[in-house]
Amino acid sequence: MDMNLFRQAMVKFLGGVLVVGLLVFLPAGTFAYWQGWLLMGILFIPMFVAGLFMLIKSPDLLRKRLDVREEQSEQKTVILLSGLMFLAVFVVAGLNVRFGWMVLPAWVSWAAAVLFLFAYALYAEVLRENVWLSRTVKVQENQKVIDTGLYGIVRHPMYMVTLFLFLSMPLVLGSPFSFVISLAYLPIIAGRIRNEEKVLESGLEGYREYKNRVRYKVIPFVW
Repeated sequence: MDMNLFRQAMVKFLGGVLVVGLLVFLPAGTFAYWQGWLLMGILFIPMFVAGLFMLIKSPDLLRKRLDVREEQSEQKTVILLSGLMFLAVFVVAGLNVRFGWMVLPAWVSWAAAVLFLFAYALYAEVLRENVWLSRTVKVQENQKVIDTGLYGIVRHPMYMVTLFLFLSMPLVLGSPFSFVISLAYLPIIAGRIRNEEKVLESGLEGYREYKNRVRYKVIPFVW
């Protein structure tokens, strides 16, 4: 086991737990926010298991997933906007609980949690299918076009997965206002995809032909 990689992964994991925990519970003004604990559980327990699996079975993939240093200026803007969106989603959800504006029924949170875990399973499948799956937009050495499995249905299955994840999180937290805010992810991710496809078309052999074969970007028959 690569202990340096393990330490790097644990620092980022624990940092994520701390930041999300603060964003969820601090605005709520209480730890008696069961939807917040539900989200923390379904978010970080599978994340820890997936990270441990990659550490043992595919450390190179884990390194790529930990690297968030974007080289494309357009993608830096996307990351900034995504960060602001998440900040607003969590803060508004907490304030919604604190002031009792409009908390969704419990069954909505549980149904959204099931959708979230289903999306996590799809996330694991995408990671299995594509060993070049980086968190940054770039063409890697010896990278090839993947066109099997989910990649034979949509060109960007990881964005399909993140769409399910990000839209279900505010529902898990029981906040309709946060859900409305999370819809901003649609134009944000559309901009990221436009830039990513330009990079792939110019640098990845066979990607233009792949685009012609697989028409849909994120959602089959829709987008």
